[in-house]
Amino acid sequence: MTRTQGRRDLISNAALAAVAAMMTLLVAIDLAMDVRSGTTAFHASVEGAVIALGLVAAVLLAIRVRELAREARDLREHAHELTVDLDATRQEAARWRRESGALIAGLGAAIDQQLERWGLSPAEKDIALLLLKGLSHKEIAEIRKVSETTVRQQARGIYRKAGLTGRHDLAAFFLEDLLGPPVTAVAVVPHALPPQRLSSTERR
Repeated sequence: MTRTQGRRDLISNAALAAVAAMMTLLVAIDLAMDVRSGTTAFHASVEGAVIALGLVAAVLLAIRVRELAREARDLREHAHELTVDLDATRQEAARWRRESGALIAGLGAAIDQQLERWGLSPAEKDIALLLLKGLSHKEIAEIRKVSETTVRQQARGIYRKAGLTGRHDLAAFFLEDLLGPPVTAVAVVPHALPPQRLSSTERR
């Protein structure tokens, strides 16, 4: 339930509860006046039943209004928490961009230099950068307004000039060292040899 819908339900139920309470009060006043002036038992019982129904309706609506008010309060608190989290995330993203801006610029320049060393054409350089960003051949074709077959052919040309086998090698060439220290070989500890039994001559 959205905040707008919750507010609308709260207002409508509160209005219905007020109307039910007002009608019950008016019927109660009418019954009191009828009893003073003299009325039949049937008429009094009918108005008494109306009063009872009105009271039940007013109570039920009041309970519903209380529940809706609690839900509205919970929604406000949740919205406030989301706003705080969103602000924190934005601040963290801004901080990361400030701190890593120079590194990212340097990495971009280093990648561009390496693409130049491989002798890639401007179109191949663009495709190589899009491949590094993780885009599929179909997505690259849509961006560059060419066929997917053309993109595949240009990608194969990039791998051939760079001496790589495919997309994963291209990404690893630039990004492998950025993802953490290289995995070192785990030292294998030889199993302990069982103690040798000494001969009778060695024991002497």
